[in-house]
Amino acid sequence: MSNIQPPDLDPEAIENLRSLGEEGDDTFLREIIGIYLADTPLRLADIRSAAAKGDAGLYTRAAHTIKGSSSNVGALAVRNIAEQLEKRSRVEPHTSLEPLLADLETAFARAASALRGVIGG
Repeated sequence: MSNIQPPDLDPEAIENLRSLGEEGDDTFLREIIGIYLADTPLRLADIRSAAAKGDAGLYTRAAHTIKGSSSNVGALAVRNIAEQLEKRSRVEPHTSLEPLLADLETAFARAASALRGVIGG
């Protein structure tokens, strides 16, 4: 397995979001990124709670939600790790996924910082 990490953000995804707004107005882009920055910590908390309770369904759903929303905003590393968690949470004990969950939290922190830079926040 390669140790090469994808970049924190996919510039093409950012430009795609930017193009959905009015020309010269990043309101839509800021709104979508703001929702992502507000919601993802809640989904991470859901994963932590699901792991503590042994709720495989919630764990998998929260990882799936993070995967999709990260794809939308171009948070590539977050998306890739969330996808691994989603798949593995169906068949592995959640305790064995703790290192990957820590990686997800770290990747989200990096992506959040990069996204805040995009929207000037």
